[in-house]
Amino acid sequence: MNEFKTLTEFLTAFNTEDACRKHFETIRFADGDFCPHCKHDKIMRFSDGKRYRCHNCKKDFTIKTGTLFGESKIPLQKWFIAIYLLTTRKKGISSIELAQQVGVSQKTAWFMDMRIRESLKQGKGKLIGIVEADETYLGGRHKMKEGRSRKSAIMGMTERGGEMRAMQIPNRETHIVLNALTENVARDAHLMTDDAGVYRKVERIGYKHDSVKHSRRLYVRGNVHTNSIESFWALFKRNYHGTYHSMSKKHLNRYIDEVVFRFNNREVEMGAMFDEVTKRIARRGKMSYKTLTA
Repeated sequence: MNEFKTLTEFLTAFNTEDACRKHFETIRFADGDFCPHCKHDKIMRFSDGKRYRCHNCKKDFTIKTGTLFGESKIPLQKWFIAIYLLTTRKKGISSIELAQQVGVSQKTAWFMDMRIRESLKQGKGKLIGIVEADETYLGGRHKMKEGRSRKSAIMGMTERGGEMRAMQIPNRETHIVLNALTENVARDAHLMTDDAGVYRKVERIGYKHDSVKHSRRLYVRGNVHTNSIESFWALFKRNYHGTYHSMSKKHLNRYIDEVVFRFNNREVEMGAMFDEVTKRIARRGKMSYKTLTA
């Protein structure tokens, strides 16, 4: 693992395309060589250092074949810089700014951003201990003329002092919120929420539950509060208002994954976080522009 604490150290570590390729090869073949086409474990390396050929199926491939990088002609060095910027900027980075920093078109930068976000998906394990839960809304006016909401609803849960989990939900109806809780929070967890009516049934499905009456401007009652989840919402909305300004419902979960990833890894050393993202990119199959925009 390369260790770096600054952008200068990062650019020194990956100062050439060859250095980037060798690092990604180390990441991708950490458990041994394999062919991305047929999974055979014996491959040949061409003398140019850029291409490989499978001993079994005889197909050629590059280090990017079958990964989220796909067969893009974008140099790995530019991909690496994009990963660094997206995962270390507390407020994220827009595709316009990324295009300027990396030296690609805005359309290409948007596609790079979205592919990287695809690798930042959240875990599936259950949250335990004291878990704070809350929802928020994002977007335009709350009601359209027909009575439907223009806003996007987001559900969030966090282990106090631990992992954060958040996702877009269709609405704030009780069964939607309860389903999100049961999918992400262990039944022996101690739930902390505000006094919204949607949480009145959580004890019936087995959770120990305490709440604070935000409707009466009461925010802390001993150990009972939702300060951790409220802090995350403040951070998320700084990303929204300060950098992105708009997040479409279609891609909202990818933006949520991005912010949650940075939040959950805020104490992780930069080199370790960078390697974690490149591992995820290596393991996740390619994604075409058509798939992303369909």
